[in-house]
Amino acid sequence: MDTVETAKDIKDFLTTRRAKITPDQVGLPSSGRRRVPGLRREEVAFLAGVSAEYYIQIERGQVAGVSDEVLHAITTALRLDEVETTHLFDLARAATAKAGRRQGRARSPRRQVPLSVQALIQTMVTAPTIVQNAHLDIVAANPLGRALYGPVFEHQAEPPNLAHFIFLNPRADEVFPAWQKAADDAVALLRVEATRSPYSKAVTGLVGELATRSAEFRTRWAAHDVRAHQSGSKDFHHRAVGDMTLRFEALDVASAPGLTVIGYTAEPGSPSHEALMLLSSWAATEQGAPTPDGAENADPYAPK
Repeated sequence: MDTVETAKDIKDFLTTRRAKITPDQVGLPSSGRRRVPGLRREEVAFLAGVSAEYYIQIERGQVAGVSDEVLHAITTALRLDEVETTHLFDLARAATAKAGRRQGRARSPRRQVPLSVQALIQTMVTAPTIVQNAHLDIVAANPLGRALYGPVFEHQAEPPNLAHFIFLNPRADEVFPAWQKAADDAVALLRVEATRSPYSKAVTGLVGELATRSAEFRTRWAAHDVRAHQSGSKDFHHRAVGDMTLRFEALDVASAPGLTVIGYTAEPGSPSHEALMLLSSWAATEQGAPTPDGAENADPYAPK
């Protein structure tokens, strides 16, 4: 990521953030005709306690010498959440880094899953579990996790990439019924990693391919939304068991920065819990019952 690109990212990020805040939300008068949605730059400057000229300079990406205190004041004025605040600071660090020098929270180039993590997820026999890296490759999965994400594995070389599947596989909206949310989340996570690891060829290559091939991706990328992936719920559809809404928890792997263990559970007694138990039985049958000619069982997702 060069200086020009970073400056544009800062400009676009701050512009899209202030477009989300109305004067009423921050106690400012909203009278007068407004050419753009949200706050004016002068209003952000007022709320942050800096001059309008200084804020305009920052919004243009000219952040060399800008103190953390000023950046924090801007994040408060724009009501940025923790993830957005971290993202702005990462952008500022990238913009002020010397050419060719990696700064910020550098990621280890190692992407191998530690054996201890592999062993751990294998013991989670009732919870689908995957290990995902920061640019959304699924680098490991327990048997139930592989069953849950079956189509993602079946239609890509390993390690499969979740964003690639969501935006480029025509059956993604079948596997993920809440496709819009899944797509929003994928782009927001990639946006964070693209700033955090600006020299990563894996990230820039993936973003470049998706931007070239998917209008849906390009639209979301231009929104500059960022978010964390810590806990929540996700909708799945599996042809063998039907629809499921599963809760997830995402835990960072301390011994391998950039890797996250994501485990799924269902509300006890719910239809999703029953479907998950059926999926477990189905997965055990599929993995333990070879076809007569010794080949793997037929793909349950293959066209009927």
